[in-house]
Amino acid sequence: MSKKTLLAILAIALVLGIGLTYRLMMMGTETQSSGAASIGGPFELVNQNGETVTQADFNGKYMMTYFGYTFCPDVCPTELQVMGDALDLMPQDIADEITPVFFTVDPERDTVEAMKAYVPHFHDRMVGLTGTVAQTSAAAKAYRVYYAKSIPEGEPDNTDSYLMDHSSFVYLMDRNGQFIRHFNYGTTPEDMAKGVAEAVKKNG
Repeated sequence: MSKKTLLAILAIALVLGIGLTYRLMMMGTETQSSGAASIGGPFELVNQNGETVTQADFNGKYMMTYFGYTFCPDVCPTELQVMGDALDLMPQDIADEITPVFFTVDPERDTVEAMKAYVPHFHDRMVGLTGTVAQTSAAAKAYRVYYAKSIPEGEPDNTDSYLMDHSSFVYLMDRNGQFIRHFNYGTTPEDMAKGVAEAVKKNG
């Protein structure tokens, strides 16, 4: 191989290497810059009063959001109660700036009537959101929520006796619907109240 050919090969390899490095750097930048915005987004659903609402209806207030379903035997009521208790533990001026929101992942059973009867048990200001399967699926996707129907063995596919497997996080969203932070299952009301209050004071 001539010296001239070898230099040409090395030059091509150098160009390809620089290009690959740049691409990897850009991928990393895209992930970092979009990470905060990867949870949340526009939605159109129906509240417990039968009114159509969108993300815009919550602008100007912080949102504490949770995805679950009214037939949930334990995890959902536990987390919703923690949300309600956390709100009551916050200074009133901060609590007034927050709307607790319960999104269903089971719209086939969680009708407007079911949500209206359910959410007041956890806080008098809690908003329950349902809708069509397409609408609730879109909202869950926007918030990166996992869920799946779990039908007991031996039951037909059209049974009403099923559970919903789903992720269990409380998301705190800012006044523009942008993600701030999350709280894991098992967070105490005291820690949630403290975390939310700190975020509100920091973000204004």
